Amino acid sequence: MPSSSASLAIAEITDNDIADVVALWQACGLTRPWNDPAADIALARRGPNSAVLVGRDANAIVATAMVGHDGHRGWVYYVAVDPNRQGKGLGRTIMAAAEDWLRAAGVPKLQLLVRRENAKAGAFYQSLGYDESTSVMLAKWLDGREATP
Repeated sequence: MPSSSASLAIAEITDNDIADVVALWQACGLTRPWNDPAADIALARRGPNSAVLVGRDANAIVATAMVGHDGHRGWVYYVAVDPNRQGKGLGRTIMAAAEDWLRAAGVPKLQLLVRRENAKAGAFYQSLGYDESTSVMLAKWLDGREATP
């Protein structure tokens, strides 16, 4: 569902956007050696329960959020804003779009993960009304990889 807010046009990713989105994620330090960002995009685009939202300003992709749900809980990943454009409300706009996407799907709760060392991101999400959960996240690689930080 395309929308606009404060010079940011938001829509779902297209095939032609993938390289620019991956470059933005790399510029924002979101990629990790154990995750292939193009494969993550392909997985998010496979079904109706997830999407990659891109925010454009003057046809340049300046913000993203990958959003998905299991029918009960929604998740947001790869929230990115062009480092040269941060502090201008674009992060709030792309997060509002992710929340709207989940509301439209009837999902009542949104969760996200923030690395402990990323205090700036934690403060950003708290400014949007997110609270730290008392739950402990556990993880296991199903493809035989060893645990990573």
